[in-house]
Amino acid sequence: MSWANLSADGAMVQALALARQATEHGDVPVGAVVLDPDGTVIGTGFNTREALGDPTGHAEVNALRTAAEACGSWRLEGCTLVVTLEPCTMCAGAIVAARLSRLVFGAFDEKAGAVGSLWDVVRDRRLNHRPEVISGIRAEESTALLRQFFASHR
Repeated sequence: MSWANLSADGAMVQALALARQATEHGDVPVGAVVLDPDGTVIGTGFNTREALGDPTGHAEVNALRTAAEACGSWRLEGCTLVVTLEPCTMCAGAIVAARLSRLVFGAFDEKAGAVGSLWDVVRDRRLNHRPEVISGIRAEESTALLRQFFASHR
């Protein structure tokens, strides 16, 4: 296993903890962490759509906002986003716009995923930026959190 995968695994543990925080507010358990090029956490987020009544309150967007604030720039070149669930089209677009170098995610989202499941926004050759994508990191844990959440809401 490479250093990047070891770093991504540790960040995924943090993202899973953040995902659990989302459920405390009635939100779908998705958590995200942004790492700088050295592997230091510079941004975190979890879903806040229900808590804040904000349609853009996705974990990825929240993490990108805190990372951009920490860096003092919207350009997050060299950075990695680690998120528990495959990003949707909005979040995939934000990943491209932020110029992230790498995206790491856990579970695939067959209903709304835009990084291979329904679409593949981040690797579309027509766009000006395409991050490296690593999927399946702690996917079973991410999936279990989601199943547990939705089972309790049925």
